Order: sequence, then structure tokens, then C-alpha cells
Amino acid sequence: MKITRAFARRFRLLRLLTLSLLCGAAYDLFFAALMVLAPDVPVRLFHLPLPGETFYLWLMATFLLMLAACYLLAAQDPRRYSGIIAIAIAGRWLGALAFTVAAWQNPNLAGLYPLAAADFLFGAAHAVCWVPLRA
Repeated sequence: MKITRAFARRFRLLRLLTLSLLCGAAYDLFFAALMVLAPDVPVRLFHLPLPGETFYLWLMATFLLMLAACYLLAAQDPRRYSGIIAIAIAGRWLGALAFTVAAWQNPNLAGLYPLAAADFLFGAAHAVCWVPLRA
């Protein structure tokens, strides 16, 4: 009985991990699309200034698309791509820290706080589901 519960818990965590990775990929794809197709939307939504050149938005969108693709790979087979998951957790938490520090240093960037919270929560969701699977 105990073994069955342990396996059920592992499979539940695996499904939740996959779901959190898919949500992370969708989040990144959404913001990549906004940066290219409607850059004024994040500006209005988060009260953030646009960079001087649209090239920088396109570059960030490219990185977000690459990140989303890595998330989709990891969601497809979390055991095989566990290194991507570890990097995603660390990257989300570092992103949250970077957004928080930037917003704290410059009150005009207060719109970064919700993005910091989202990155922190994605990192936490991935970690809560992934770390127990590693044991």
C-alpha cells in the first residue's frame, strides 16, 4: 500500500511539474508575442518605458521564444530534460531578483514588481514539483 501511495504522489508531482512548465512556456510565448506585435500593451499594463530601439524588444522576444521552446522540451519529458528544469528554476528566481532590484532602485520601474512575483512563483512551482522527484 505504501509503495502505491509513493508512486501515485510521484506521478501527481510529475503531472503538476509538466503543467507548471507548460504554463511557463505559455507565459513566455505571450510576452514574446506582445514585445513584437503590440509593444505598447506591456508599456500601458506595467507602466514601463520602451527601450530606445525596437531591436532590443526583438532580441528579448527571441530569448523568450528560446526559453519557451526549452520549457516545452522539458514538459514533454521532465526526466530526460531535468537539467533544463534546474536552470529554469534558477533563472526564474534570478529574474525575480533582477526585476525586484531594478524596481527598488528606480521607482519609475514599479511595474516590474508583478513580473518579479510571476517569475518567483514559476520558479517556486517548478521547484516544489521537481525537487521531491529528485530524491
